[in-house]
Amino acid sequence: MSRHADRDGSPKRIADTGADLPGVLKLAYKPVGVVSGIVGGLVAGQVFALVWKAVSRESETPEPLSTDYSTREVLLAATLQGAVFGLVKTAVDRYGMKAYRKAVTTPLPPSKP
Repeated sequence: MSRHADRDGSPKRIADTGADLPGVLKLAYKPVGVVSGIVGGLVAGQVFALVWKAVSRESETPEPLSTDYSTREVLLAATLQGAVFGLVKTAVDRYGMKAYRKAVTTPLPPSKP
């Protein structure tokens, strides 16, 4: 979150979502955000598989409608999966925007003639 002054001059925290970027830079971030979201989803799936394997000692995650697992196991897997995906999505979004903001706001070194 960035600090900005409110109308009365007091500091106000706003989400660092890129809302303060100029229109062109905001538009240019869209494909970057989509690609990082896809990569983040793939990473989250792999992380969840590893975590589930360590927690349950099973190689496959339970399917919601499978009769091979108890309701408790299915709900635990869904909770864990949601937590892992939420964590990875937040990290990818946050660090992706930080890297993008740094890339577009860092001045280029002067070129040598």
